[in-house]
Amino acid sequence: MARLRRFLDRLEPSFQKGGPYHKYFALFEMVDTFLYTPKDVTRGSPHVRDGIDLKRLMSYVVLATFPVLLMMLWNTGNQANSAMATLGMTDLDNWRGWILNTIGIGYDPNSVVANMLHGLLYFLPIYLTTLIAGGTFEVIFAAVRNHEVNEGFLVTSMLYSLTLPPSTPLWQVALGIIFGVVLGKEVFGGTGKNFLNPALTGRAFLYFAYPAQMSGDAIWTAIDGFSGATPLALGAAGGVEAITNAGFTWTQTFLGSMAGSIGETSTLACLLGAAFLIYTRVASFRIIFGVFLGMVITSLLFNLIGSDTNPMFAMPWYWHLTLGGLAFGMIFMATDPVSAAMTNTSRWVYGGLIG
Repeated sequence: MARLRRFLDRLEPSFQKGGPYHKYFALFEMVDTFLYTPKDVTRGSPHVRDGIDLKRLMSYVVLATFPVLLMMLWNTGNQANSAMATLGMTDLDNWRGWILNTIGIGYDPNSVVANMLHGLLYFLPIYLTTLIAGGTFEVIFAAVRNHEVNEGFLVTSMLYSLTLPPSTPLWQVALGIIFGVVLGKEVFGGTGKNFLNPALTGRAFLYFAYPAQMSGDAIWTAIDGFSGATPLALGAAGGVEAITNAGFTWTQTFLGSMAGSIGETSTLACLLGAAFLIYTRVASFRIIFGVFLGMVITSLLFNLIGSDTNPMFAMPWYWHLTLGGLAFGMIFMATDPVSAAMTNTSRWVYGGLIG
């Protein structure tokens, strides 16, 4: 590692102002700060110093998504393999099918390996497209402003990818992340100056710009010809009774074995990530519990009000916790260190209003 450090130090003057490659300073700085902690440390009294820098903080958020990633890989593949079994399909006539057939892994929904590999083949193109498209605009803005590429995009790209349906066209994936990076962050000055969450901004753009590809029953399982409502859609149409009549249990929705956005189905996986973020003090427990309490109070109020036309009014709060993307948003979106509230009191209020 010392040899690599010396190599980078020898290259650095060529990328600084006046050097032959100064236009590519942002790229050099991105690689340098990814491998090593920046050597510049603030010393003035107005600055708050801690043992963790921005790079490590963002790395912890990415690590916190690992339980979600593992569950996502298994569930996405399991939903696809189960849909194939329901339709009587024995093979996929595309590049994913070629890879699975070459490896000889099969499409058995009871096989953990088959499910995870199949799920990976849906998630990986989405994530790589997000990295390439969004990263390109991150580098362009960094080069124009002559500053480093911030590590925050690693978190943005991961969270954005996890909010998408597995069947999302890749060109829409690219368009959404570009919108989120440019109009959700860079136009305000970049990381630390944006009041919008870029991952949510990109996801919201896709929802309103392409509602047919972001909603409905046919998008949540990435198998052509298969259509299945999510438990949330069933609940919106017929309440808890419709969910249970379809064969779903609360435990099943808590664990995440159901159709939905790639990374938002498992409340358990999200809570494991929350425990890590709270333990490392990367996320504020006040915001997380504020969202939870806000959701519980709102649900109880709607339970008291009741409705003859909307069955969601009668749904208990513990079902709201496991349906849709509440748990994922509560833990990974609401706690965004840039756009979230900063004081302790405001964090409770901020979380409560979200809930």
